[in-house]
Amino acid sequence: MRAAAVFLFLAAALPAAATSSIDELFHRLGLFGTWAGNCAAPASPANPHVTIHAIAPGIILEDHDLGPDNEVNRYSILSAEQLSANQIALQVIFQPGKEDEERQKLVWSVRDGTLRTLFNQPQGGPVRVKDGVAVGYGSKTPLLRKCEH
Repeated sequence: MRAAAVFLFLAAALPAAATSSIDELFHRLGLFGTWAGNCAAPASPANPHVTIHAIAPGIILEDHDLGPDNEVNRYSILSAEQLSANQIALQVIFQPGKEDEERQKLVWSVRDGTLRTLFNQPQGGPVRVKDGVAVGYGSKTPLLRKCEH
């Protein structure tokens, strides 16, 4: 119930031009659908399945399925701006409607049917991903491919 209230608030808070431009950008870049490193393999921490979908005009969710032993990580897209032919900047809420929700800045690389997180920083927090590398681990973020379902 609380999550539904958050989504209704987000929809009302965003100007109509912003919501349609986010939807248009995601459609133009082919972002809606499911993405994975290996679409044929089950979701796991090493092979996340990321689904991007609109539940209403201007309300776009990104769900990270890490397999049956993990809770789905949800992001609500607040804004999106194309930085270049292959990069977009996003403002999101991680885990919207939950106690641990947080606003984050992201930059994605979108090219040749692939998607990768290049940058992630929570509001007021340290950078978690820089130049496509998870800062705390020194490993590259997964390169996801669009799944054909």
